[in-house]
Amino acid sequence: MLRGYLDFHRATLAMKCEGLGDDELRRAASPPSTLSLLGLVRHMAEVERTWFRRTINAEHDLPLVWSDDGDYQAAYDPSGSTREQAFAAWQEEVEHSRRIERAAESLDVTAYNARWDKDVSLRMVMLHLIHEYARHNGHADLIREAIDGTVGA
Repeated sequence: MLRGYLDFHRATLAMKCEGLGDDELRRAASPPSTLSLLGLVRHMAEVERTWFRRTINAEHDLPLVWSDDGDYQAAYDPSGSTREQAFAAWQEEVEHSRRIERAAESLDVTAYNARWDKDVSLRMVMLHLIHEYARHNGHADLIREAIDGTVGA
């Protein structure tokens, strides 16, 4: 069930970006916010990497995709980024996440998360990502509607 909901939300983010070019994907939601669809895709690549690879898989020294100094906000700045680059990074991280999740002996596997300063289970990580995608997919709904009027699931 967790895998199904997580994949649903991953697919929803991709769907919200379908048919848009780089300039449209970089378009900010509404001033003063700089949030964009491309920024959301980049952010979710960082989120997937952080929770599955850096936390569950204990790849602690793995840097973020878009920040050498661990600044999670750097992913939101899509300037200079393209659809091809952002989606390739995101899809690569999703595939890593899927492999890690499938290789785990159970959803009760735990690992230390430095940001929260506690051990977290794979189950909690999957629930957290479902929450993260759901929240950002709500943002994506509004951004997409502002770009070309497209609404709906």
